[in-house]
Amino acid sequence: MSLREKIDFLKLPQHIAIIMDGNGRWAQNKFLPRIIGHTNGVKTVKNIVELANSINIKVLTLYAFSTENWKRPKDEIFGLMTLLKSYLKSELESMIKNNIAFRVLGDTSRLPEEIQEEIANVSEKTKDNTSLILNIALNYGSRQEILKAVKNIIDKKIDNPTEQDISDNLYTKSLPDPDLLIRTSGEMRVSNFLLWQIAYSEIYVTDVLWPDFSEEEFYKAIVEYQKRIRKFGGI
Repeated sequence: MSLREKIDFLKLPQHIAIIMDGNGRWAQNKFLPRIIGHTNGVKTVKNIVELANSINIKVLTLYAFSTENWKRPKDEIFGLMTLLKSYLKSELESMIKNNIAFRVLGDTSRLPEEIQEEIANVSEKTKDNTSLILNIALNYGSRQEILKAVKNIIDKKIDNPTEQDISDNLYTKSLPDPDLLIRTSGEMRVSNFLLWQIAYSEIYVTDVLWPDFSEEEFYKAIVEYQKRIRKFGGI
C-alpha cells in the first residue's frame, strides 16, 4: 500500500504550517553556493503548494523569511528577494488558474518596494479564490506579531480582552489554527513561528532538507498526523 493510500481524505488537517529549513545545508553538502539551495527550495514550494491544493488542504502557511533573517549576508538576502520576486511573477497565473488565494503574514514595509508592489498585485488578483489559502510568512516574527496585536487591542480600548481578541488581531485572523506543523532538516525548535497559533498543533519533524522534501515526505507527515489522538488538554 502506498503512503497516499494510507491517508484518510475525510480527516485531513485543515491548516498545515511548514518551517522550510535546510536550503543552505543542502547546497553546502553538494559544495554549491547557498543561493542554489534556495533556488531548489523554491521548486519544492511550487510542488508542495500544488500537492496541497490537489488533495484539498484548505490553508498552507510557509515560513519563508523571518525578522531575524536580516542578519544574513547581504548577497544572500538580495538573492532571496530576487527569488521571491521571480516566484510571485511566475506563479500568479497558476494561482488564478488553480483557485489559490495568496496572502502574506508579516511586516512587509521593510521589504524592497518592488517586492511590496508584487505582493499587493498577487494578493489583490487572487483574494477571491476559494480552493487553497497560501500564506507566505515574510519578515515575520511571532513575538512581534503578538506585541502588535496587544498594541492594537490597547488602541481599540478593549476592556478585559479575551483570547479571541488576541486571535482577531493576528495576521492569521479569520483562519483556523494550524492542525499540523512540519519542520524539515531535523531541528527541534519552532523558531519564533506562529507561537500563539500552534498551541495545540501536532508537530512533525523530519531530517529531510527542504529541497528534498517530496510528495512522499508530505504524505508521511499527514499519515503520522492521522495516527495521533488530539486531546486539546482533555482525556
